[in-house]
Amino acid sequence: MPPPGALYGKIQIVEHFPDVTVEVVDHWADIRVQVVDHWPDAAGKWQIVDNWPDYKVKIVSCFGDYKISYVDHWPGVN
Repeated sequence: MPPPGALYGKIQIVEHFPDVTVEVVDHWADIRVQVVDHWPDAAGKWQIVDNWPDYKVKIVSCFGDYKISYVDHWPGVN
């Protein structure tokens, strides 16, 4: 499992065999995620892809490895 600061890049949302599981929350997130179209090169920047991901992520309702919140500005690790 990657540390929270390393979870950025090309992300594929999967149902089976994830590298990491995340729980989407509104408050007290471990990672603030900004979905981008290009250059996912910093902590919290995710480019959602269907092929050749850096990480495979499964979204769960509870007990995820990390808690994330989606933001429009200032992505990163708390």
